Amino acid sequence: MVPPVTTTDASQPPLTHVVYHILLSLTAAPRHGYGIIKDVEDRTHGRLALEAGTLYGAIKRLREDGWIEEAPAPADADRRRRYYALTEMGRDVLRLESERLAELVEMARNARVLPGSASA
Repeated sequence: MVPPVTTTDASQPPLTHVVYHILLSLTAAPRHGYGIIKDVEDRTHGRLALEAGTLYGAIKRLREDGWIEEAPAPADADRRRRYYALTEMGRDVLRLESERLAELVEMARNARVLPGSASA
């Protein structure tokens, strides 16, 4: 479990891939659980298939940490589904993690591990 973050500083520990993808899934619009599962599966080309238990355990923790919140369902939605949205804190956490990952990719390019390095 990722400890709660109350500020958006660089001391934030790395996110798990599950948490990262759940937060990423909520950037465009609120989604219900199955919508998150499908978006993550599509976005990762099937490399990450979330199970319902994993998803809802993570949602519970993310809500407790204040990174996501329950959102109103669209008017035409099935009322039994709960929708979730990123909070500002969740968006900040996602941005910080994305910046950290970008720095790692840049380090790999500089070490000529990835294509796109200046001397590759």
